[in-house]
Amino acid sequence: MRPPRPTLGPRPGDQATDSPQDAARVVLAACAGEGFTLAGIAPVRASRWGEHLRNWLAAGRQGTMAYLGEALDVRLDPGRVLAGARAFVVVADRYAPRGDEDEVRSGVGRVARYARGKNYHDVVKRRLHRVADAMRERFPGSDFRTCVDTAPVPERELAALGGLGWIGKNTMLIHPRVGSYVVLGVMATTLDLTPATDQTPDHCGTCTRCIDACPTGAITPYSVDASRCVSYLTIERREVIPPDLHRGVGDWIFGCDVCQEVCPHNSVRVEAREGERGHGGVLEAYAPARRGFDLLGVLGWTEDDRRQAFRGSAMKRVTLGIMKRNALVAAGNAIERGDLDADAAAALRARIGAIAADAGEEDLVRSSARDVLARLEAWDARRPWP
Repeated sequence: MRPPRPTLGPRPGDQATDSPQDAARVVLAACAGEGFTLAGIAPVRASRWGEHLRNWLAAGRQGTMAYLGEALDVRLDPGRVLAGARAFVVVADRYAPRGDEDEVRSGVGRVARYARGKNYHDVVKRRLHRVADAMRERFPGSDFRTCVDTAPVPERELAALGGLGWIGKNTMLIHPRVGSYVVLGVMATTLDLTPATDQTPDHCGTCTRCIDACPTGAITPYSVDASRCVSYLTIERREVIPPDLHRGVGDWIFGCDVCQEVCPHNSVRVEAREGERGHGGVLEAYAPARRGFDLLGVLGWTEDDRRQAFRGSAMKRVTLGIMKRNALVAAGNAIERGDLDADAAAALRARIGAIAADAGEEDLVRSSARDVLARLEAWDARRPWP
């Protein structure tokens, strides 16, 4: 994967003679040719969420993600990401069809849908690079910078400005036909492009399903307390998960899809398949290679096991210790819920106990095992015995 291009601004040469409207059509056609589910043009302007972001950060809702407080000048004025930027091209890839259902299996920790196939960073960026390269040739003198989680730009806000959907109460981008199972890519450009003239109106209405279903109560209308979000807890947090949030983690060991699963805009609907790629318009690259992992198996992983399991996946950024921590919490929840047969529950309890007593385990894992054991002992003391 090539490194980001330097932000040097327009290069010498003949400027494009196409009108901004015609140039936009050319760029969007190139995006469609690369198979992106959605594409649009967003204007370069300051974020309207500046005050909200500052208040959110001041309240500590970013948790341990200190980087979200960095480069605020770019986050709030994304045109700074490329000198001379005049427009943003925003693309979306669908990674799961509407109505996608999970088979919940006892003793298995679930993985968020976006991470079940190939690493979306690679899949999106490779094609965005091809679009950028083609547009440099088509429009000499124009420059482009592609961003797929590699720059502090507000992707969802830009996507909404580009006509790709609205930002829902769970802060996810939602398209009225496609839903919210999408990943985004952004391309800043010095090329003058006519932006989308029609933004998608907010269709959330009075619905509060995502708020009501959030297992840790992290969602309020149009805001998420990341420090309580299960996706944050299982991916970004590098410390033990607070025991009072263990039950909310449920059987998730990487990410969480609950607020999207209950969203009416992700429900099953009859869709025209003409021109769509793969099942429900999903590229083959996102076909699930894994939906989850056996909890007892994860608790016995070596570093080589982790690397093999995460090969080509967006999950590879998560360490072995974090995965074991997550599996411990999910195992405790499975035992407490009574999802397992007696032998499976006994095997997990024995493994949790062994980890808690293993001086060779890293402190994160051993401390998490102790927290889970304490929870199970308290649960044993409360439940009625025959």
